[in-house]
Amino acid sequence: MSRTETPDRAASPVSPTGTGPGTGSDVPAGPRPPMPRGPFAAVGMPAEKSLNFGPSARRLIGRLAPERRTVAAVIGFTLTSVALSVLGPKLLGHATNLIFNGLLGKRLPAGVTKDQAVAAARAAGQDKLAGLYSGSGIVPGRGIDFHALALVLLAVLALYLCSSLSSWMQGYLLNGAVQRTVFRLRSDVEDKINRLPLGYFDGQSRGDVLSKVTNDIDNVSQSLQQTLSQMLTSLLSVVGVLVMMLIISPLLALIAIVTIPLSILVTRLIAKRSQQLFVAQWKHTGTLNGQIEEAFSGHALVKVFGRQHEVEETFRAKNEELYAASFGAQFVSGIIMPAMTFIGNLNYVAVAVVGGLRVASGSMSLGDVQAFIQYSRSFAQPLTQVAAMANLLQSGVASAERVFGLLDAPEQEPDAPEPVAIQNPRGRVEFEHVSFRYEPDTPLIEDLSLVAAPGQTVAIVGPTGAGKTTLVNLIMRFYELDGGRITMDGADIAQLRRPDLRSRIGMVLQDTWLFGGTIRDNIGYGNPAASEAEIAAAAQATFVDRFVQSLPDGYDTVIDDEGSNISAGEKQLLTIARAFLANPSLLILDEATSSVDTRTEVLVQHAMAALRADRTSFVIAHRLSTIRDADLILVMEAGRIVEQGSHSELLAAGGAYSALYNAQFAAAVL
Repeated sequence: MSRTETPDRAASPVSPTGTGPGTGSDVPAGPRPPMPRGPFAAVGMPAEKSLNFGPSARRLIGRLAPERRTVAAVIGFTLTSVALSVLGPKLLGHATNLIFNGLLGKRLPAGVTKDQAVAAARAAGQDKLAGLYSGSGIVPGRGIDFHALALVLLAVLALYLCSSLSSWMQGYLLNGAVQRTVFRLRSDVEDKINRLPLGYFDGQSRGDVLSKVTNDIDNVSQSLQQTLSQMLTSLLSVVGVLVMMLIISPLLALIAIVTIPLSILVTRLIAKRSQQLFVAQWKHTGTLNGQIEEAFSGHALVKVFGRQHEVEETFRAKNEELYAASFGAQFVSGIIMPAMTFIGNLNYVAVAVVGGLRVASGSMSLGDVQAFIQYSRSFAQPLTQVAAMANLLQSGVASAERVFGLLDAPEQEPDAPEPVAIQNPRGRVEFEHVSFRYEPDTPLIEDLSLVAAPGQTVAIVGPTGAGKTTLVNLIMRFYELDGGRITMDGADIAQLRRPDLRSRIGMVLQDTWLFGGTIRDNIGYGNPAASEAEIAAAAQATFVDRFVQSLPDGYDTVIDDEGSNISAGEKQLLTIARAFLANPSLLILDEATSSVDTRTEVLVQHAMAALRADRTSFVIAHRLSTIRDADLILVMEAGRIVEQGSHSELLAAGGAYSALYNAQFAAAVL
């Protein structure tokens, strides 16, 4: 398991200096993957796996499966729109023939047949004119049939109106299908995050995870929305136009088809290069987001230690990497469009030359040549559009693969198929030969056994890295054991449902967590069903009421998610009140009074005494003065309990606890 944060503060933000929160880790240093050094050592490294386009694209399209009916309707409207639009040039070619035949026929005397006009032209040595006469539907002496021309133009107008309406319906339905698919994808990602073990987030940059959940999913949405409609329309247009070209002139159709292999070859060569660059673009986007998130959350410390310049340089370097990858991806993929346009122009020239010769020879009508030229342009245009969509598609699939990587991450072990239930919770906790390690090759806790009796306060002390917080994390099942078992009231916690287990535990951490809302909402988070009176009672018991009453809006005071408008000590009091309101049978306090002043600490100790009454409590403390009244004090070193007993017993023993205690209270020696 890769860990970039200290194990004992696994749920806390990474500090802007990259060394983890607090003053150190409670887990000994072990083997870790190489990470970038500098002020942001926790920034996630780009994944090594390259984009596997085919499987990822198929998987992305497969997520549209619940929208089968809508997709079928989209295909139907697209077929209708394409079929009607494909018929348009043929009808316009017929209109051109009506105009051209009328202009030629008006120049000939009435009463002369077409064959006679052709023969007269040949006799006069005008072979090209004779060819025009023979290849057209002229009637000598008759001008333009405006009635027939009007009917044809009205038919074309009706075709294009119906085609546009079908296209609009296609876009409307497809938009709904795509947005519902992305909605389900976001929901799956949210559910997946709740099923991931804590160790997954230890090895990931928070900003990179946020980028996958927001930027990458948004990019998938935009890519699906823009590419599916355009590519479906373009591919069907290619088929329809090809059929019409074969009907009009197989020879000219052959000339147009020759350009297809050339277009495909050019597109594949360019897309292969841009594909790698798009993968790098989104990886660098996630890395940059991680750097920005760290710098923003720790901006106060950055300024305190005067590291603004280094932060700016780090940002500039990451931004430069993103710029280079983005520029390369967009530039290389952007070459596809000009290349396809150039190939299309070559095809246009060839069709125009050959078509003109066939009109002159009388083997084709002018209207058919005009229609074919339109078709040839329409034939090249969908191919060009498909090529232009390639960069969006590659970008979307690259983002989709990053999201799929999150969805495919190993989940925490599922709850037991037949979970047990605690009927009469008393708070007895027992460790039976427990073994655990974060890194497979680095032992941490080996063969640990202890018993916490109901209502007993157990204090855990020891040097940094001893495994104190790891112990309570194992009780919460944030991590699974490597050996042994932990029981609560006789039930193996591995056989309990995690929500049932954690609903019986109240936890107050050194690192406070508040959300944007009122003070009342933040306290009530511990028990959503609590009444106003219960919230007020919890606040009074934990001395929150004392400072709330001094605020203009009282309990309706809105605090942001950083809690920047109240002090650090007041934030910690709020988290204690939240735990008080939850009324748990087991209480875990991890340096819960580290941010309050000495006078408030005395008050909070009285509140904690009331809170701990009839409850089993685990208290992690570095300030030993706060745990003198504990029923049992455990002294840990390197994952082992080296001493246990009451405060007075351990002092009298003169061992590890006595050394820690005297180190805190000994006077400085000159």
